[in-house]
Amino acid sequence: MSRPHYRTLARVAALAVTAAVALTACGSADTPGGAGATGRHTATLDSLDPQPIAEHPAPVLPVTVRSFDGVDVTVADTSRIVAADRYGTLTETVYALGLGDRLVGRDTAAKFPAVEAVPNVTPSGSSLSAEAILDLHPTLVLTDTSIGPRAVQDQLRAAGIPVVYFDPTRTLAGVPGQIQAVADALGVPEQGRALSDRTAAQIASARALAPTGATPPKIAFLYMRGPAITMMAGPGSGADSLIEALGGVDAGTASGLTQQFTPITSEALIAAAPDVFLMMTNGLDSIGGLDGLAKVPGVAQTPAGRNQRVVDMQDGVLLSFGPRSGDVLSALSTALYGPPTQ
Repeated sequence: MSRPHYRTLARVAALAVTAAVALTACGSADTPGGAGATGRHTATLDSLDPQPIAEHPAPVLPVTVRSFDGVDVTVADTSRIVAADRYGTLTETVYALGLGDRLVGRDTAAKFPAVEAVPNVTPSGSSLSAEAILDLHPTLVLTDTSIGPRAVQDQLRAAGIPVVYFDPTRTLAGVPGQIQAVADALGVPEQGRALSDRTAAQIASARALAPTGATPPKIAFLYMRGPAITMMAGPGSGADSLIEALGGVDAGTASGLTQQFTPITSEALIAAAPDVFLMMTNGLDSIGGLDGLAKVPGVAQTPAGRNQRVVDMQDGVLLSFGPRSGDVLSALSTALYGPPTQ
């Protein structure tokens, strides 16, 4: 793609990202974000379904690709695809490439409306069932090491089903390459290049929404599922990549956490001293919203806790790191800083 064409694409993407974002905000602030903002602000997208780059493209097959686990896999049939990873990324990418009608199995995290009727092969959250997948008669399985157990994927290969692994790392920088890798495995490389370029341009436009010159906010990503599961994100979680792109500082990493997710303690929260909590909407609701969050030990002793400053987003969207990444980042920026100035 020529540079003038790319610049034109970037300008169009900037307008599209701005137009696509809608925000539902609740709290005491007059605007969703900015200095002194308080309360809960929920970032939402105008549409939860990814926008396909093409309509029913015809794959060029067979194709042989190097799976992330080092195995060369030949794909000869993409008529029945199972896509399963912890984040919903692969299902979202297949759909955005225009091959959503070929999906016969998905993971729990892939929750957008267009695939609701597709059977969920990880009903427990992150565990695959070989029997459930084999019953779907897939001709191709797309997966990564974020989900398992590995014995299931090995069993599928032993049954003669092509299984292609992808990089499990989730960062904004890795999104375009991940899209292209999936497209190559599906025999639609041209659609992959177009979708990668569109997504990269949207991410770049969304990054530009972060204000410059001000002290960056310290943002802590909290993962919660009721009072029994309370974790704070650190390096390599994916949330750190989003926070950096938002112009913020990942409070968990800055406080010295070394794991992707670490059980929350009051001492860790106080030491992190976040200005803002970033959370999944269902996770926040599972502990009783802002009132329940305030009861978590250590929260009240943080700047974010004192101001009840929380930005949340739907679970299946926030850490998807797929073709909607630009829209996700733009919506979060609006929730954090307020609508972009014209």
